[in-house]
Amino acid sequence: MLTIGLTGGIGSGKSEVSRRLAARGAVVIDADKIAREVVEPGTPGLARVVATFGDGVLHPDGSLNREKLGGIVFADPDRLAALNAIVHPLVGERVAALQAQAADDAIVVYDVPLLAENNLAPMYDVVIVVDASDEVRIARLAEHRGMPEQDAKARIAAQAGREERLSVADVVIPNEGSLEDLEARVDAVWQDLVRRASLG
Repeated sequence: MLTIGLTGGIGSGKSEVSRRLAARGAVVIDADKIAREVVEPGTPGLARVVATFGDGVLHPDGSLNREKLGGIVFADPDRLAALNAIVHPLVGERVAALQAQAADDAIVVYDVPLLAENNLAPMYDVVIVVDASDEVRIARLAEHRGMPEQDAKARIAAQAGREERLSVADVVIPNEGSLEDLEARVDAVWQDLVRRASLG
C-alpha cells in the first residue's frame, strides 16, 4: 500500500486533483468529509455533540447547525477541545476502517487540508502539494464560491504560506492553467505513483 498525503491551500484545486486521482483508481480518504459524516442526524457522534452543547446547536430539522456550533467553539478553547474529543476519535475509527478495506497494493490518498500546518508529512510515503499563486486562488474563490476578496485573503492568511507547504512536498502539481493542463499533470503524477507502488 502506498500512502499519499494530498494538500493545497484553499482555492488551489486540491479537491479537483483528489477527484481525478479517485477516477484513476486511488482510494481517497477525505478527513473533512468524514468529520461531517460522523455528526449526521441519527449518529452517536451527533447525540454526543447535543449532550455536550445542547439542542441550540441543531437546525429545526435535527441536523447540526455548524455556524452556531462554530460560534461557540472558536471563541472558547475549552469548548473546542470538548468538540475535538468527540469528533476526532470517530474520524480516526472511520479512517482506520477505510484503510483496512483497501487492497494491499492500493494507492491510498489522504486529502489533508492542514498537512503542513500540523506537521503531518512524515505520516505519508509521498506528499503531493497542489500549488497556485495567492492571486489565482483569490480569483477562484470569488468566481466559484462567491467569496469576497477580503474573506478570501483572510482564509489564505490563516493557512500555511506557499513556501511552508512546498517545503514538505515530494511532488508539486502546479495548477494555474486550464483543466486540460491539470488533467495532463495528474496523469503524469498517477503514472509515477503506480510505478512507486509497484516498487513498494
